[in-house]
Amino acid sequence: MYDKKPWLKYYPGEVPHTLEYPDVTLTHFLKQSATDYGDRNAIYFMGKSLTYQQLLDASYRFAHALKKMGVKKGDRVSIMLPNCPQSVIAYYGALLIGAIVVQTNPLYMERELEYQMNDSGATVIVCLDLVYPKVQKVMDKTPLQKVIVTGIKDYLPFPKNILYPLVQKKKGESVSVNYQEGKVYAWKNILEQESADPIEEQVDPAEDLALLQYTGGTTGTPKGVMLTHRNLVANVIQSKAWFYRAKKGEERILAVLPFFHVYGMTVVMNFSVLLAGCMILVPRFDVDMIFKAIDKLKPTIFPGAPTMYVALINHPDIKKYDMSSIEACLSGSAPLPLEVQEKFEELTGGRLVEGYGLSETSPVTHANPIWERRVNGSIGVPWPDTEVKIVDPATGEDVPPGETGELAVKGPQVMKGYWNKPEETDVVLKDGWFLTGDMSYMDEDGYFYIVDRKKDMIIAGGFNIYPREVEEVLYTHPAVLEAAVVGVPDEYRGETVKAFIVLKEGQHVSEKELDEFCRKNLAAFKVPRLYEFRDELPKSMVGKILRRVLVEEEMKKHQQKETRPSS
Repeated sequence: MYDKKPWLKYYPGEVPHTLEYPDVTLTHFLKQSATDYGDRNAIYFMGKSLTYQQLLDASYRFAHALKKMGVKKGDRVSIMLPNCPQSVIAYYGALLIGAIVVQTNPLYMERELEYQMNDSGATVIVCLDLVYPKVQKVMDKTPLQKVIVTGIKDYLPFPKNILYPLVQKKKGESVSVNYQEGKVYAWKNILEQESADPIEEQVDPAEDLALLQYTGGTTGTPKGVMLTHRNLVANVIQSKAWFYRAKKGEERILAVLPFFHVYGMTVVMNFSVLLAGCMILVPRFDVDMIFKAIDKLKPTIFPGAPTMYVALINHPDIKKYDMSSIEACLSGSAPLPLEVQEKFEELTGGRLVEGYGLSETSPVTHANPIWERRVNGSIGVPWPDTEVKIVDPATGEDVPPGETGELAVKGPQVMKGYWNKPEETDVVLKDGWFLTGDMSYMDEDGYFYIVDRKKDMIIAGGFNIYPREVEEVLYTHPAVLEAAVVGVPDEYRGETVKAFIVLKEGQHVSEKELDEFCRKNLAAFKVPRLYEFRDELPKSMVGKILRRVLVEEEMKKHQQKETRPSS
């Protein structure tokens, strides 16, 4: 057993090598938590609380409303909301009647929204009043027929619910919504009008989709990842096994990761509902808001991304707040620098470990043990029932421990495929194995390391350079807050290494000093030839630094330079 899966030796005694996955839909956990812990808080949102019974009742009401609108099993329902009670209610309400949820980023521009609605075929969308104008503009160009509009104020306690619209108006953010019978609905009205009687459509957990999660990867148009109820149920049960110290009905989970991202959806929302925990909902990442939430509401679990932890530990006011309630954090979406991990643990007394996952795997496949042997710089070991191998990207053959190849995973959390894209599905799914596109290696103990995205690799003068390795070195410089490394066109080397740097407040470092620092820690061919200092780096909603945006900017500059007439 250990020959093929050496990582099992390092499993905590409390974590089984294989788990049982009940033949249920995701909504089963909400009903169970409402039965066993109905009067416990499921949600805390800016002063307003909802119990598990209230959350289930609201989900039933929303399910009835969708059914009355003509939504049937298999129809797609888009949710375009930040973290707020409505995003949880709409999600479970849609699943109760067998609809497929399409998670939609509220920051999408009209072009992106139009593409996603057309590709998914969503007929109903739930959106925030602030983004309603964008939705209105794409309706005639997409299959969308009905819009349900809500606002942050809908779940604020008195007097915040009165004051909030006034503040919005003062900021010039208030939006006038033209409600139309049969087309544009007010969230509060439809929930008040509907019954809270139980309603549930028969669904096959193994076959029927729960979610279309759009992922862009590094190139090409976004693809809808088809995740079944079984995929998502499996990953949340795996999460519970890994967080084996989590106590049912007692945990408070800080919900900063957006639910429209699969990471936040699984390890915060679905995990919290399975545990009957209380989700402390934060609609956007705001350092002051996070500090106050931790200090006042005492969350015990805080899943996040490295940039979130970086922002907190480097904030000048951190000593003013008590962060000792945090016991466990799983970091994902980007590499976790060692300095960040150690500093955060020192400040909280809790554990912060790195994990790994993708939209195509619901998302988690690996993590370091939280309370046992972790290996810094590693994404940890595969979760229960997750098979993993490293393959030669050219031949598909397995490579031995210590050798770099493409990471391939197989398990109950692996997607069914890409929506309406059979050819693209066939490229990445081979006999149940998902080819991740990440270059990785496994050490002799079965711990895995991500070297970099296959597509992000820089080839300079014939040498393969992985941006992550260069970034890790830059992060150890005392003046560097954030770093991103990309390959830029170079006439002589083909590509050359460019580093984008954000400095810590009050710090200064020159290009020459960074060059000297890198030369002490990297082979000469890996050292950045170019540096650019910035106030901030482009990021996704979960705080992942978007290298591809920097690459696109550089390519555009290069093309302009090429087309410029010579004097």
